[in-house]
Amino acid sequence: MRSERLGLISTDPAGMSGQAVIAGTRVPVSVVLDCLAAGRSAERIASQYPTLTSEDARAAAAYGALLAREELVPLSPE
Repeated sequence: MRSERLGLISTDPAGMSGQAVIAGTRVPVSVVLDCLAAGRSAERIASQYPTLTSEDARAAAAYGALLAREELVPLSPE
Protein backbone atom coordinates (compact mmCIF):
# COMPACT_ATOMS: atom_id res chain seq x y z
CA MET A 1 0.00 0.00 0.00
CA ARG A 2 1.39 3.37 -0.96
CA SER A 3 2.13 5.61 2.01
CA GLU A 4 -0.02 8.40 0.52
CA ARG A 5 -3.04 6.12 0.72
CA LEU A 6 -2.16 5.01 4.23
CA GLY A 7 -2.24 8.67 5.24
CA LEU A 8 -5.91 8.78 4.29
CA ILE A 9 -6.77 6.27 7.04
CA SER A 10 -6.64 7.11 10.73
CA THR A 11 -7.49 5.61 14.09
CA ASP A 12 -8.10 7.28 17.41
CA PRO A 13 -8.82 5.22 20.53
CA ALA A 14 -10.89 8.16 21.84
CA GLY A 15 -13.08 8.36 18.75
CA MET A 16 -15.30 5.85 16.98
CA SER A 17 -14.18 3.18 19.47
CA GLY A 18 -10.77 3.13 17.81
CA GLN A 19 -12.13 1.98 14.45
CA ALA A 20 -10.17 2.83 11.35
CA VAL A 21 -11.84 5.79 9.63
CA ILE A 22 -11.19 7.92 6.60
CA ALA A 23 -8.94 10.67 7.99
CA GLY A 24 -10.77 13.88 8.84
CA THR A 25 -14.17 12.17 8.83
CA ARG A 26 -16.26 9.90 11.02
CA VAL A 27 -16.79 7.44 8.16
CA PRO A 28 -15.45 4.01 9.17
CA VAL A 29 -13.33 2.13 6.66
CA SER A 30 -15.66 -0.84 7.19
CA VAL A 31 -18.60 1.17 5.80
CA VAL A 32 -16.63 2.02 2.68
CA LEU A 33 -15.56 -1.62 2.29
CA ASP A 34 -19.19 -2.73 2.63
CA CYS A 35 -20.15 -0.31 -0.15
CA LEU A 36 -17.36 -1.60 -2.39
CA ALA A 37 -18.39 -5.20 -1.65
CA ALA A 38 -21.94 -4.30 -2.66
CA GLY A 39 -20.62 -3.26 -6.06
CA ARG A 40 -20.59 0.51 -5.67
CA SER A 41 -17.83 2.36 -7.48
CA ALA A 42 -15.40 4.66 -5.65
CA GLU A 43 -17.04 7.58 -7.45
CA ARG A 44 -20.54 6.59 -6.34
CA ILE A 45 -19.40 6.18 -2.74
CA ALA A 46 -17.87 9.66 -2.86
CA SER A 47 -21.16 11.06 -4.16
CA GLN A 48 -23.11 9.36 -1.37
CA TYR A 49 -20.73 10.49 1.38
CA PRO A 50 -19.91 14.16 0.72
CA THR A 51 -16.92 14.14 3.08
CA LEU A 52 -15.22 11.42 0.99
CA THR A 53 -13.36 11.44 -2.29
CA SER A 54 -13.00 8.54 -4.67
CA GLU A 55 -9.35 8.35 -3.57
CA ASP A 56 -10.57 7.84 0.03
CA ALA A 57 -12.59 4.84 -1.16
CA ARG A 58 -9.55 3.41 -2.92
CA ALA A 59 -7.51 3.96 0.26
CA ALA A 60 -10.10 1.98 2.23
CA ALA A 61 -9.83 -0.88 -0.28
CA ALA A 62 -6.03 -0.83 -0.04
CA TYR A 63 -6.24 -0.82 3.77
CA GLY A 64 -8.61 -3.80 3.67
CA ALA A 65 -6.20 -5.65 1.38
CA LEU A 66 -3.35 -4.88 3.76
CA LEU A 67 -5.33 -6.31 6.68
CA ALA A 68 -6.21 -9.42 4.69
CA ARG A 69 -2.52 -10.11 4.25
CA GLU A 70 -1.90 -9.69 7.99
CA GLU A 71 -4.58 -11.89 9.49
CA LEU A 72 -5.91 -15.20 8.30
CA VAL A 73 -9.56 -15.81 9.04
CA PRO A 74 -10.65 -19.41 8.52
CA LEU A 75 -13.69 -19.64 6.29
CA SER A 76 -15.95 -22.64 6.55
CA PRO A 77 -17.26 -24.18 3.34
CA GLU A 78 -20.95 -23.52 2.78
